[in-house]
Amino acid sequence: MRLDKFLVEAGQGSRTEVKQLLKKKQVSVNGKIETSPKTQIDEKVDQVICQGQNLSYEKYVYYMLNKPKGVISATEDNQHKTVLDLLDKTAWDKEVFPVGRLDIDTHGLLLLTNNGKLAHAMLSPKKHVDKLYRAKVAGIMTAEDVEHFAKGIELKDFTCQPAQLEILEVNEAAKTSLVAITIKEGKFHQVKRMVLACGKEVTDLERLSMGPLQLDENLSLGEWRRLTAEELAKLEVFDVEL
Repeated sequence: MRLDKFLVEAGQGSRTEVKQLLKKKQVSVNGKIETSPKTQIDEKVDQVICQGQNLSYEKYVYYMLNKPKGVISATEDNQHKTVLDLLDKTAWDKEVFPVGRLDIDTHGLLLLTNNGKLAHAMLSPKKHVDKLYRAKVAGIMTAEDVEHFAKGIELKDFTCQPAQLEILEVNEAAKTSLVAITIKEGKFHQVKRMVLACGKEVTDLERLSMGPLQLDENLSLGEWRRLTAEELAKLEVFDVEL
């Protein structure tokens, strides 16, 4: 790999900025000052130090975000704040993107990465990756609704795959419910439309898990962290380079 490419991917700036660092003799490879951006290095073996910082190479990066409401699952938008606006400079430098999407008024777990093959595998209909949501509902969800979900709800434009509805709480006086819903798809407004097909309305929706990843309960809305080694190991089930 070219040294300038390595420096950019290690979050040291743009191509122009890292060329300036090299010119100012701020970069060494295996203890030797390097000034040429074309210098070839072995990113997995060579020791690269920039401005006193020992750099390590990451081809792919992975972020867990507790997405808040009012933020859209996109990398850029002219009207709304995006999930990428909540992350750090490395996320921008690595050109991460959300794996799937959450509606603007839905909050909870969102994975962002620059690993396109992993994203494709997690979103592929053939993989049937479970997505678990917790929903507050205006109306009383019933055993009949549970059966309706299990059979596959027929909507106007498509029939949903069988899904799991678990009734967690029912408030008879307020006529509200708290439910857990597990789906294997992720079509536009799907959970809300499924509940609406049962004659009720979702008033709050939170995603708790996606495949083997579970939302870190210590992450407040809008907070993020990089995935742990244990979480990355769980993603190995998708059989792609991590």
